[in-house]
Amino acid sequence: MAAARKRTLSGFEDLMGKDGKTKIFKDSGEKIHIAALILARGGSKGIPRKNIKVLAGVPLIGWVLRAAVDSKQFDSVWVSTDHDDIEKVAKAWGAQVHRRSPEVSKDSSSSLDTIQEFARLNPEVNVICHIQATSPCLHPFHLKEALELITNQGFTSVFAVARQHHFRWQEVKKGGSVATKPLNLDPSTRPRRQDWDGELCENGSFYIHTRATIEEGLQGGKWAYYEMLPEYSVDIDVDIDWPVAEQRVLRFGYFGLDKPEVVRLLLCNISGCLTDGRVLISVSGEEMISVNTRDTMGIRMLQREGVEVILISSSEDLTKALADKLSQRTGCEVRQLGKDIHGEAKAMMDDRDLDWKEVAYMGNDAPDVDCLNLAGLSAVPRDAPVVAINAAKYSCHNVAGLGAVREFSEHILLLKKKAKSQLEQDRIHRNTF
Repeated sequence: MAAARKRTLSGFEDLMGKDGKTKIFKDSGEKIHIAALILARGGSKGIPRKNIKVLAGVPLIGWVLRAAVDSKQFDSVWVSTDHDDIEKVAKAWGAQVHRRSPEVSKDSSSSLDTIQEFARLNPEVNVICHIQATSPCLHPFHLKEALELITNQGFTSVFAVARQHHFRWQEVKKGGSVATKPLNLDPSTRPRRQDWDGELCENGSFYIHTRATIEEGLQGGKWAYYEMLPEYSVDIDVDIDWPVAEQRVLRFGYFGLDKPEVVRLLLCNISGCLTDGRVLISVSGEEMISVNTRDTMGIRMLQREGVEVILISSSEDLTKALADKLSQRTGCEVRQLGKDIHGEAKAMMDDRDLDWKEVAYMGNDAPDVDCLNLAGLSAVPRDAPVVAINAAKYSCHNVAGLGAVREFSEHILLLKKKAKSQLEQDRIHRNTF
């Protein structure tokens, strides 16, 4: 782990606060400011607006922001961007925004240029953790353990790596011919995988530097690597990476501090979620709505797993006759609410002795924002307004009335299964002692 040029951090003392956050002080007693910084330029060439494109229901940048905020290791969490939409998403996920200058927003601008500009404009920051927005399987424990190499062991630069077992060859061009030569193996004695430690390759998840290191250039001073398991090493550069990354995130991603298996109740808005919001009126005056069978099947899937589903609507959206028919069709209670959706939702929770972390909520517009923010799990259809999308923890691929409820139901059940699997794994680990 040692660097070619050794330099230690002198006069640092490590203390642990009551909140579990590592606190570092200089000899003078001045507190060191540790900042997380995510670079998110608007002009991605590989995938347009990549940083806020929805991946497994969450804007790409949201995955790393959630890990950074929940790690509780940072005095501030920042997104450096030149794009208004990215700024809105960053603030919705709890970050401050550094509006980078045009000079460091060009295609030719390097990460170092932008980080140095941020450091120059924020002189109170002593340590910067540059987190790549394209690393959606990052977890809080990765950041905590890597930061301890700076705070406890005196390294000035730490970067994330993954171990790979790839035999590499170099292309050699000479004159008009092309040949190859081995770089990391002897072809006559090819080692077995279990007999070879492999190679450490940067996976791009994060780079942590002290201010002095940043001023001189990245990865200087006394450096160390932090090894991440391959399943957490996901990087997205082109469209072909996207479906693979979604499957990896659903299995290995970080979904927040709350345990998803505690969800006991789903509150789902009928108009704009279960239906597309239209009410059809016949010549005789009868009102009709259209409900997709995929969505009703999703509701039944939740009910079989012990999740109560309540469909909510205002009397203006749905007549009592339609509400009764829908209740009969889905096997759900249908509640017609007034303007205070938050208050009435809280009353339903109190009747069942439930907390917000035990509730999933699906809404579609501004009146739902409070509930979307508070619920342990929340979702909106793809065609919801931006104000609702920014408040939700999951954005569906499907639009209202065409499978969005089914999609969110499957998401809830997947997280419950994932959490139960983790509990079982924890039990197995405990029994090995």
